[in-house]
Amino acid sequence: MALDIKEVRSTLNGLIETCKDGEEGFRKASTNVKTSSLQTLFTEFSSQRSKFASELQVVVAKLGGEPEKSGSVSAAAHRGWIGLKSMVTGENDQAVIAECERGEDVAKNAYQEALEKDLPSDIRSVVEHQHKHVLEAHNRVRALENKTKSSGSY
Repeated sequence: MALDIKEVRSTLNGLIETCKDGEEGFRKASTNVKTSSLQTLFTEFSSQRSKFASELQVVVAKLGGEPEKSGSVSAAAHRGWIGLKSMVTGENDQAVIAECERGEDVAKNAYQEALEKDLPSDIRSVVEHQHKHVLEAHNRVRALENKTKSSGSY
């Protein structure tokens, strides 16, 4: 049975929060790494999440709802933890990558949970498209983390 409109909006607003969290988390990570290629990558991922949040906000508004405009409280604590950890480790790229990977696990799971719901087909296609890119980003960050674990540095 298809979700009612209120449940669809709630699901999408949850994804908006996740995207906003990722946008801010990657932005923060880009300022806490020393390696320019990581700064560029994290800036790109931050922009991607901003775009995804905007797309979902439009859908929620079209459904007659009030779209989320910010991330979650728990993510704010997570971003603070990235800042604290980078200060303690002297902006260690490896530590920041590990935190990004942890954040990407959350994003991946949020999209998977949304796709387990019976979303209308037009909305499902938007969520599936974004999910594909979230998985690609997740896998890329995980590969970076694995690389840093095996070599001890980026």
